[in-house]
Amino acid sequence: MSKVIGFKCFDCARQFRGDEIDYVCAVCGGNLDVLYDYDYVGAQLTKARLAADRNLSMWRYRPLLPIADASPVPPLAVGWTPVYDCPRLAVQFAIKQLLIKDDGRNPTASFKDRPSALAVIKATEARAPVITTASSGNAGSALAGVCASVRMRSVIFVPSQAPAAKVAQLVIYGATVVLVEGTYDEAYDLCLGAAARFGWYQRSTGFNPYTREGKKTAALEICEQLNWQVPDKVIVSVGDGNIISGLWKGFCDFYHIGFIDRLPQLIGVQAAKAAAIVDAANRDGVVRPGAAQTIADSINVGQPRDGRAALRAIQDSGGCGVKVTDSEILAGLVQLARTTGVFAEPAAAASFAGLVKLCEAGAIASHERVLLMITGNGLKDIDAARRAVDEPLRVRPDLDEFTEVFKRSRAED
Repeated sequence: MSKVIGFKCFDCARQFRGDEIDYVCAVCGGNLDVLYDYDYVGAQLTKARLAADRNLSMWRYRPLLPIADASPVPPLAVGWTPVYDCPRLAVQFAIKQLLIKDDGRNPTASFKDRPSALAVIKATEARAPVITTASSGNAGSALAGVCASVRMRSVIFVPSQAPAAKVAQLVIYGATVVLVEGTYDEAYDLCLGAAARFGWYQRSTGFNPYTREGKKTAALEICEQLNWQVPDKVIVSVGDGNIISGLWKGFCDFYHIGFIDRLPQLIGVQAAKAAAIVDAANRDGVVRPGAAQTIADSINVGQPRDGRAALRAIQDSGGCGVKVTDSEILAGLVQLARTTGVFAEPAAAASFAGLVKLCEAGAIASHERVLLMITGNGLKDIDAARRAVDEPLRVRPDLDEFTEVFKRSRAED
């Protein structure tokens, strides 16, 4: 592919040709960034071409993706998720504009459909019979769903405590599911070892450099959907760090080819007890692995596998990190749903909780436009959602009983 000129290591900065390497840096083991010939890409991808393109999916940006021109794409319609304007919340938070991009509208209900769809293409190009990933749930269900659409075998490693809805998705799609009696980080290491032993194609976040390329398509969409006027701040929840690094890659790609004239600040939000990247961003710039414990399973990560790239995205964009408690996440989940109609899983609702905390601290100016990235649908974790709200009214099929119970509930409100 003439558009891809090679890779660059985030850790040691060494560069490699595209045919020299498969996953991580051959010298230090660091994560890799895909490098493009932007002059070539700019000649292939223009605003006029995009305006005429009726393929409203992530594949409209194919000239800026590391796949061969002849490679077929999976049939599921991934990407081009809606951006909602939320004027009531903007007034409430005293900011110019609040936007929400809801990636819970993807086929398997999460942002992770983007990297999984791209990884399946790369596995097909590599003629791999099996593709595997470690996941807290969403990446696995996304990969399983895309694999089902193209009849590819998948093996998914998830912590045994993953939400039941996410495990159900994996099984329904026909993946070989491995429930690991341990943490996500332990499931990740086991997946790496199994892939090496059996020769499977490895999709796992960070280790596979193409996951970032799939995730960047959300940023490309944001630019186009907002008529090339990027927000001042983009707020996103952070686990492994691959989503925020992917968003930054997408904004930078469009900046390099001249589609946008400025870059947004990126704000990373993590749970207070799983905050290795935020602590690094707000302290000395060193990502230190540690224990992780949060209700937000998708960001319950103690050893961020794309921490260096995520930290660079926050720093280079002039952004910052925010920590939120589990109670703040659940409160944000409810407030977001009741004010916008967007039902987010806890990890996705963390971005809203971060917005609340920033506004309370006066960290967002009244003239700023802010976009929240919602990365997964609330139906992914119903148990957590139920914990955040009161129990429904329960009555017999009797009108008088209903009237009494209903009036009592109103009085208590």
